[in-house]
Amino acid sequence: MVESNFVTLEKALAKTEEDANVSIKAAQAVVAALRRFHNAAKLGNLKELHATIESAEKAELGLRQQIATSKAGWNFNEDAYLSDGSFVREILDTSRQKGVSIFERDERLYCYPVLVRVLPGERAVQIEKTRDRSLRPAVLVDHLKELQKRPPRFQPKTFLEALYEAYRVAVRSREKGLMPAAGTVIPLLEIYGLLTLLPGQSKEYSQQEFARDIYLLDRSGEAVAKDGARVSFPASTGTKAPSRALSVINEQGEEKRYYGIAFSAPGKE
Repeated sequence: MVESNFVTLEKALAKTEEDANVSIKAAQAVVAALRRFHNAAKLGNLKELHATIESAEKAELGLRQQIATSKAGWNFNEDAYLSDGSFVREILDTSRQKGVSIFERDERLYCYPVLVRVLPGERAVQIEKTRDRSLRPAVLVDHLKELQKRPPRFQPKTFLEALYEAYRVAVRSREKGLMPAAGTVIPLLEIYGLLTLLPGQSKEYSQQEFARDIYLLDRSGEAVAKDGARVSFPASTGTKAPSRALSVINEQGEEKRYYGIAFSAPGKE
């Protein structure tokens, strides 16, 4: 069991949810007493007037006490929990219980087809480009499970053409302005750099997302550009050096590395 302050976030939230329910009932008791007070005034029932306002005061005191109890009951160390890996471990534990495939790598949670990043300072997670503040583990895992059922937003043809354009730029720079040489292998990290040249783009499109998209393209079977050039991802000794290769975790939780990319001559299958 994953614990933070000897209790999981799921259990801490469940207890606070119960406290909130008790507070709601206490608030309803106040409203009910005030309605009786209002009705006594409306009817001119002087006998009930003093009794009902005193009843409302007692109910209001009970509500204050219950709210204080609920507030004191939430003493969970959120900062430590979100920052020390406890939250991620509980998400992984919850996903196993619910039969959802989620894997952790490079400060990301891989839940195909989406990537999830924890944002401790914002008390949120980022699912692709969207920030989500629903951090209760069961709720978050159920949401990710629903996302897995939706049609994938990834468009392999569009991504392939973007890679091809960046690839041709990289090859031309090596050939000093000449036409690209077919089959030249370009490191994928160089392609990523070209795709994120503008300031801030690397934050909007992380290296982990790029690696995930390379894997999705490779898996899709979409390999031929509009002009007939065929893509390949040649293996290299570079894949053995983590700093030179892209690493991704597939749906089975296995690591897959990519180093370079090459395109055949246009029109040749």
